[in-house]
Amino acid sequence: MAFEYSDKNDEVMCEINMTPLVDVMLVLLIIFMITVPLITNSLNIVLPKAQSYANSSSNSSVRLSIDGVGNYFWNDVLVSDEKLIQLLAIEASLGRQTNIQLFADKDVRYERVAQLMAQVQHAGLTQIGLVTLATQSQFK
Repeated sequence: MAFEYSDKNDEVMCEINMTPLVDVMLVLLIIFMITVPLITNSLNIVLPKAQSYANSSSNSSVRLSIDGVGNYFWNDVLVSDEKLIQLLAIEASLGRQTNIQLFADKDVRYERVAQLMAQVQHAGLTQIGLVTLATQSQFK
């Protein structure tokens, strides 16, 4: 086998193959189209900062509690269901806005909580707040 030398192949190729360049550019374009919207936020909003404080108004407040068994407490004093209805009626008849702070044990049946809320609403008191563990420290 002999290799033949030809002068036809000695010419320098002056054209650049554009296909790999176009492929690389399209891949980069797709990458930028996907990542740029994820990096930048389209809407810049400065949110206000606020803290929650216990209500210090002149309205009276009543602490209603329900223990795990379902017993009602009026300002930490054990009351029966009938006595609770009487106390709610007296509080509503005073004509002032009373804030009802409801503390319910995590083990109490939901039925007892719903009954209490219905009794408060039936008495005509409209401001009731459910106190959780995070907000309980504000009321002590």
